Amino acid sequence: MTNANLIACLAGRFPDDPASRPFAILPDGRSYSYADLDAASARFANALISLGVQPGDRVAVQAEKSVEALMLYLGTLRAGGVFLPLNTAYTGAELGYFLGDAEPRVFVCDPERAEALAPVAAEAGAKLETMGGYRPGELPEGSLVAKMQAAAGEFTTLDRGPDDLAAILYTSGTTGRSKGAMLSHENLWSNAVTLCDYWRFTPQDVLLHALPIFHTHGLFTSSNTVLVAGGSMIFLPKFDAGTVLEWLPKASTMMGVPTFYVRLLDQPGFTRGLVGHIRLFTCGSAPLLAETHVRFEERTGHRILERYGMTETNMNTSNPYHGERRAGTVGVALPGVEVKIADPVTGEDMPVGETGMIEVRGSNVFKGYWRLPEKTAEEKRADGFFITGDLGVIDGDGYVTIVGRSKDLIISGGFNVYPKEVEEVIDALPGVTESAVVGVAHPDFGEGVIAVVVAEAGGAVSEDGIVASLKDKLARFKQPKHVFVVDALPRNAMGKVQKKELRERYAGVFKE
Repeated sequence: MTNANLIACLAGRFPDDPASRPFAILPDGRSYSYADLDAASARFANALISLGVQPGDRVAVQAEKSVEALMLYLGTLRAGGVFLPLNTAYTGAELGYFLGDAEPRVFVCDPERAEALAPVAAEAGAKLETMGGYRPGELPEGSLVAKMQAAAGEFTTLDRGPDDLAAILYTSGTTGRSKGAMLSHENLWSNAVTLCDYWRFTPQDVLLHALPIFHTHGLFTSSNTVLVAGGSMIFLPKFDAGTVLEWLPKASTMMGVPTFYVRLLDQPGFTRGLVGHIRLFTCGSAPLLAETHVRFEERTGHRILERYGMTETNMNTSNPYHGERRAGTVGVALPGVEVKIADPVTGEDMPVGETGMIEVRGSNVFKGYWRLPEKTAEEKRADGFFITGDLGVIDGDGYVTIVGRSKDLIISGGFNVYPKEVEEVIDALPGVTESAVVGVAHPDFGEGVIAVVVAEAGGAVSEDGIVASLKDKLARFKQPKHVFVVDALPRNAMGKVQKKELRERYAGVFKE
């Protein structure tokens, strides 16, 4: 299977040529066809090769969402490179680790951050490029977009095998440094084909795309599935409830996170009549509250389809397109994906209905962690099953329910927050003895980050002071929404902080 060029693969899935179909429709009036996408991705491939990118080289990108950034992703694959998207909220200090670990050949950022990030790129040995303007006539000299525009619009996609890397997405655990999940061309292509078929995507579908594209949900689940189907996307720069209401009448489907649907329900104009024509709403990246599920169905007549995926695995399970969509569950294993519940200690299979560790196997599962063979061996068994770290149960009908996480991972607004990283930054602040960071239920974000802090004797520590100190040290989604200063953290007989007790103590803080 050679599948770096997703557009070329469409020729084998559809009898007609999708080149003239609209690929991306932008709210500013621009529209791009598949022919435009083919030419632009070819130009990006040519530009990257002129910058020295060779097969297997990493191309790191931290840039605001744009159709050009999506074309750069495809151009990277066509040139044989490995795409490395980075959250736009990451600070320079955080980027330094990612670039140093991945050692990209090229690092692309927005023009306004170029001066500040130049030393970070230089330290990693990466060539710094900027995305430049996104309008005709707004191409700053020397930007990557300008170089792309000047490059040839034809390119023969370099041959890459199914096991060759297509992307690295950084994830992390509650301890240690962030890990780069290595995703192959087969991982991405096989999952996109499965989702296209399972969710009944066709060339007539128009996806309302309001997700970020530095995340697996917006970049792979959404974009790749539409590309495989040969469909179209209304490509919004970000989620804005008013803008979404304006464009929903022109869409046939929407993918979102719980926050999207909570905020839409707050809009008086979000009515059954507005979305009666919509074929499918899907939700993922964070748990959808049963209350939201019920309210959405009562308001619109639509039952949201929930699914379950991870950075390391793409999508694993889904509620059915035709059939019962059970609130509180993430559905059944997707075709070609095996899901089982194992004893967290022994690894032995658990009986139906009993809680244990969720493990998955299939062509969707990543190759391993970048330059961390020992960590890969810890989390990916010799038989191919990946230990997800999520605790769950499978009922007699095969529906999977996630009941918790073996690690203290927080998922806020669809983004992973790892408490240890936040705690280390807080503990380093003047006047702080120690801290514990936990996530509790939040009506918009699924989980909200809070920090519980113990001050040094006589230390002048306040919530406002800690919040202010973290603004330039952590991405916004990692910053605590509340800080509580206490005399001591609860511990067990072995001295371990009891985070479960903290979660229970502050469970209602966002309801007050």
